Parts: sequence; C-alpha cells; structure tokens
Amino acid sequence: MPATIVLGAQWGDEGKGRVTDFFAEDSDFVVRYQGGNNAGHTIIVGDQRIALSLIPSGVLYPDCTPVIGSGCVIDPKVLLEEMDMLAGRGIDPSRLRISANAHLIMPYHRKLDLMLERHLGSNRIGTTKRGIGPAYTDKFARTGIRVQDLFDPDIFRAKVEVALDEKNRVLTRIYNQIGLKAAEIADEYLAYAERLLPYVADTALLLWEGLEEGKKVLLEGAQGTLLDVDHGTYPFVTSSNPTAGGALIGAGIGPGAIEEVVGVTKAYISRVGTGPFPTELDDETGDRLIELGGEYGTVTGRRRRCGWLDLVALRYAVRVNGLTKLFITKLDILSNFQTIKVAVSYESDDGAHVEFPRQHRVLYNCRPVYATFEGWGADISAARSYDDLPASVQNYLGFIADEAKTPIGWVSVGPERSQLVTV
Repeated sequence: MPATIVLGAQWGDEGKGRVTDFFAEDSDFVVRYQGGNNAGHTIIVGDQRIALSLIPSGVLYPDCTPVIGSGCVIDPKVLLEEMDMLAGRGIDPSRLRISANAHLIMPYHRKLDLMLERHLGSNRIGTTKRGIGPAYTDKFARTGIRVQDLFDPDIFRAKVEVALDEKNRVLTRIYNQIGLKAAEIADEYLAYAERLLPYVADTALLLWEGLEEGKKVLLEGAQGTLLDVDHGTYPFVTSSNPTAGGALIGAGIGPGAIEEVVGVTKAYISRVGTGPFPTELDDETGDRLIELGGEYGTVTGRRRRCGWLDLVALRYAVRVNGLTKLFITKLDILSNFQTIKVAVSYESDDGAHVEFPRQHRVLYNCRPVYATFEGWGADISAARSYDDLPASVQNYLGFIADEAKTPIGWVSVGPERSQLVTV
C-alpha cells in the first residue's frame, strides 16, 4: 500500500509545492489533507509560474487525480476561481475530487477572523484573515457546514440561519459591525453547488480503493510542523494538524498504508507572522536571505522572517512526524554567503537545550548555539548529482543528516524542476 507523506519540517514556506510536484509526477493521487486557502505553493514550469492555494499540484499531471480531503476547509469561491485559472492556462482541473465531508469557509468566518485579529492588536496571531480558524472552530464545535450540505438546499439554508443567529450577535454586539443576511449567503453558496457537484466524492473510499489496487498516493501537507495546532508554537500556529498524524485523519486512511514520510526543510529557515523564532536574523544577513530567497508569502505576499537553519527544531520535526527522509530546498541561496551557521542547541537561564523547549518563555529568550561553516562561494545551480557538489557543500549536508539522524534524499539547487540533486 504505497503511500507517501510530504510535509513541512519548519514553520511552513519550505518549498513543499516544488517537492510535491516532484513526487506527483510518479503518483496516481495527490491529496491535500488539511488547511485551506491560507497556504499556497508556487510551482515553476518553464516560463510559467503557477501559484496554487487549495488544489494539489497533481493537477498538473494528466494521469494523476488531485484530491481535497475531509481535513480541509474550503472557500468555494476561491476554489472555483483557482479551477478557472488553471483552465485558462490550459490545465484541465476536471480530475479534481473533493471530500463531501470537508467543511466550508463561510462569509461570517472571514468577517470574524478579521475582527478578532483587529481586537487582539499587538497580541494578534498573524492569521491570513481568510476565515480558516473560525471555520475550524465551528467544525469542532459541531456547528460547521460541510460540502455535502450544499446539495440539500433546505438543510443548507436552515444551517446558515442557525449559524448566523449566533454569529450576528457577536458581530453586532461585540465588534459593532453590521450583521450578515442568511438569505444572501445561502443564495451565493447554493449557486456554487451545481459547479461543484461533479467533483464531490467519498474521497476516503476513493483512496482506499486506489491503495488496494497498488496505486501510489501522495499526501501533501500545508504550513509546517511548527505551526501544528497541537505540536507547534501555540498560539502562533495554524488551526489544523500539518504533522504526519494529521495526514491520516485528513485523508481518511490508516497508518499501515504509509511507506515514507518526507520532511521538507530549507537550507535556512523562515516564518511568517508573529511568534518565537530563536535563530531569526534581524540584520543585513537576514535581509539578504529574504531578498535572495524571494521570501514573500505565496498567498498574502507578506515578508517572511529569516534566520539560519535550526537543528533543534528539525530534530523535533523528525521525532513528532517519524520522518524517514529529508528534502533540502534552496541550498543554492547559501552560495552567496562566505560564512554559514547552523543552530545545534539553545542556551537559556534554565541551561542548555538540545531538544525543542515547550515553554514559550524559553523559546522567546533562548540564545542559539551555532556551528559555523565556511561557505562554498560557488554556483551550484548546474549540479545534477551529489558528486557535482563541492566538498564543503557535502560536508554541510552530512552534518545536517548526522545531527537530525535522518538521511537526506534530495536537494534542490534552483527553482526549476530540473535543478535537483538526488543524494
């Protein structure tokens, strides 16, 4: 039962889209198992730059079925716009399958997300304000509305009315906003139903049948390990589980199906929004990493915070996900630095930390302890085999693998599909 999980081993933005695209070429199904249109990935195909926020990159391959699993939350307007964008570029989205059990992001979720972030002020989480968190809140409060509800208009309208009775109280009495109208929301969303119906399926059954037939299934995570709602730097996290356990729940398959868990990590590290970041470089070096790496969010365009690779965090990602291999991205960016550092531990008033500390006061106040490497000062973008890489690069990669106790399977040396080294 050949299933592979590809997930982020950092705070997201590791280049998972490019990695998923690499594996998707040889996959029968590519499954997005959590998150919503708060996460995006960019794939460069020749002179085309394709930015996706919901649809898995398997859509680019005619023999692959892209799947949006039940663990996702879906803004139908955004999804249909993304499908239309792909069709306009000559890419057929008709193979897409959407879980009937996935939850819908409603207009009141977006409104509440915006209001809450404003209300929190300096304590804001740094969300994308796309309604993701409030949609998951309703899901776990068992008051959410699912994709399948769109196809029973009477039930859908009743659920919207019940939801708005409570949401409008919050919007009008707490945030001093004008309430939303249930009939208008229902009319808008029911208009999406006809277009979405051909794509809706029992995706867990679809994947199970595929696995039984020996087909290859790729499970694609959004965000990253350190943004996991249970295992990340809470509360500065996303509202779902990007970790490997979340892949099983969000796709609806069992652990026995998984053969490989691939953790994607940049050769440095970044995060967007607020929250602790021990190796952050608030200086010229950090600015250079941002500019050279094009570190701006695919969905929001927000400037990311950058720093040296953090092996304390990477070891944590290996442990909580059971990573079997690492995929290192953007190694070519480090060619521009004479000296390269890697955090191997933290120091704080409590002592040394080799394992990722769970207390925020430690994460906010710790000092990274670095191992320093001499840069290779050479353009590695043309490397296509491990032997093509300079000895100093091989030394750097070997150190990461040894410290993480996980083999490196692949390294990207540029943004194009072909700029890849198999280790």
